[in-house]
Amino acid sequence: MRSNDETKKTLTYADAGVDIDAGNKAVELMKDSVKATYRPEVLGDLGGFGGLFSLINSDIKKPVLVSGTDGVGTKLRLAILMNKHDTVGQDCVAMSINDVLVQGAEPLFFLDYIAVGKLDPVQVATIVKGVAAACRESGCALLGGETAEMAGFYAEDDYDLAGFGVGIVDRDKIITGETIGANDVLIGLPSTGIHSNGFSLVRKIVFERMNMQPDQYVDELGMSIGECLLTPTRLYPKVCLPIIRNFDVKGMVHITGGGFYENIPRVLPPGIGVEIDVTSWPQLPVFGLLQKWGNVDNKEMYRTFNMGIGMIMIVAGEEADAVMAALTKAGEKAYIIGKTTGGGERVVLKGGVFDD
Repeated sequence: MRSNDETKKTLTYADAGVDIDAGNKAVELMKDSVKATYRPEVLGDLGGFGGLFSLINSDIKKPVLVSGTDGVGTKLRLAILMNKHDTVGQDCVAMSINDVLVQGAEPLFFLDYIAVGKLDPVQVATIVKGVAAACRESGCALLGGETAEMAGFYAEDDYDLAGFGVGIVDRDKIITGETIGANDVLIGLPSTGIHSNGFSLVRKIVFERMNMQPDQYVDELGMSIGECLLTPTRLYPKVCLPIIRNFDVKGMVHITGGGFYENIPRVLPPGIGVEIDVTSWPQLPVFGLLQKWGNVDNKEMYRTFNMGIGMIMIVAGEEADAVMAALTKAGEKAYIIGKTTGGGERVVLKGGVFDD
C-alpha cells in the first residue's frame, strides 16, 4: 500500500507521461511546413477537429475518390537507431499515394498519424516536415494528422508512423486493368532502393547475420549501410500523371511487399500472365549485397523486394514507343521490362539468374 502522503499528491497528465505543452510546441514547429502543402481546395486552418476540402472541380465530370492507407513498417527501427527522422515522412506518403496513383487518381490530400512513447517536439516536427515535403512533391495537401503520446505503451524512444491518402479520378478514367490483353507492354520505372518493404528480412540479414553497424561504410554502395537503407521511397505522381492523362494506360502496379509475384497479378484479368526480362534494367547494388549476405534465393528476392523497379505501367504495344519517348523527354529513365501473355503462369521471370 502507498503511504497517505503519496496518495494525496495531486497528479497531472504529465505525471502519467503525457506532456500537453510538448504537443502544442510540436504543432507550432510544424505549422509552416503543413500550410505550405495547401491546395486551393483546402478550407479552414490548421488545428480544427477535421480537415475541410472542397471537391468542386470543373475538369472532372464524374468524380470518384480513391483512398489508401499504409505505414512505414520496421524501417522505423533503423531511423530510431540512427536518430534520423527527416526521411521516413516521405516513406509514409509514398506508400499510400503511390497506391492511389495506380487507379489513375490525382492525389488530393493526406493525413498522418504518429504514435510516440515520449513526445519530443523537435523530433515530431522533423517527421512531419518530411511528410509535408513529400506531399508538396506529390501535389497533395497535408490536410490533418494526429500525434498521440502513449506513455507506457511504447518505449520512450519508439514511435510508429502511418498515413492515409485520398485522390480523385473521373469514373470513366479509372485504371482497373480490365482491358489488358496479350502482347501489351510493361514499362518499368526505377526505384530509389529498398523503399519501405522487406525490412524485417533486411534487418535480420544486415544487423543480425552480418552484425553490421548503421554507420559502417560499404564500398559497393558508396555510403554507409544505414544511409543506403534509409533512402526514402520514391514518389511517382509527377512522372506518371502526365502519362496517364495523355495515353491509354491499361494497368499500373506499385511494387511493394510481395514484390513481383504478388503485386502484378492484382491488376491482371483472368487468363493473362506476364513475362519479365530481369536483365532489362540495371540492378541496384544493395539487392545483390543482401542476396549474398543472406544467401537468399532468386525467387525469394523477387517476391520480397522491388529489385530496382518501383512502378510498372502496362500499355498497348503500339503505344509503348510513344510512352517511352514522353518519359525520356520528361527526363525519366524508364525501361521496357516485359510483355503480357495469353496464358500459362501469371508471372514468369526470365534472363540472368533465371536462365542459369
